[in-house]
Amino acid sequence: MIVDARGHRCPTPTLRLQKAMREAGPATRLTLLATDPMARIDVPHLLAGVGGQVLSVTEADGVLTIEIETPGAPTG
Repeated sequence: MIVDARGHRCPTPTLRLQKAMREAGPATRLTLLATDPMARIDVPHLLAGVGGQVLSVTEADGVLTIEIETPGAPTG
């Protein structure tokens, strides 16, 4: 799933990603597209709090592409 937050400033990219994470199933890969450089800091901070992981961060032509994976299914 692609979350397109290009052209939006903090905190909108992270809020859109957070909403997509709630809608996605466990261990789902999502891609955030953002032009706000703060997304490079905000997304790892979000995932540290809710779980999941950043798989990659790349930048081309001023657009950050951040690949993440939502937290896995709870065990136990």
